[in-house]
Amino acid sequence: MRYVLALWALPLVLFWGWFGLSFYNINFGYVMLTRQVHDLVFQLYGDTLGIDPTIIPGMVAKACIIDTLIVLAIYAFRRRRQIGAWLKTQRERYLGEASSPSA
Repeated sequence: MRYVLALWALPLVLFWGWFGLSFYNINFGYVMLTRQVHDLVFQLYGDTLGIDPTIIPGMVAKACIIDTLIVLAIYAFRRRRQIGAWLKTQRERYLGEASSPSA
């Protein structure tokens, strides 16, 4: 599961890191981080897909959110016994504190 999480997170970090740096033209001397390359890449994707390039970041963000929810659901399913035990202890702790008289 550790590898799945790493293979899920690495592309997200690389894409959103590049997107943020190139969007604000923080290039550190690298051509790939300039705003011109940013606009060119999204223009190329927009032309390829036949859509407006300005909506592509929103589409990517929605896809990242859905992917994140799927990965978290798989992780929760694999850890359902530990999560259930933790929820049981939390419920017992809450009910124990709620039933004790306050001074």
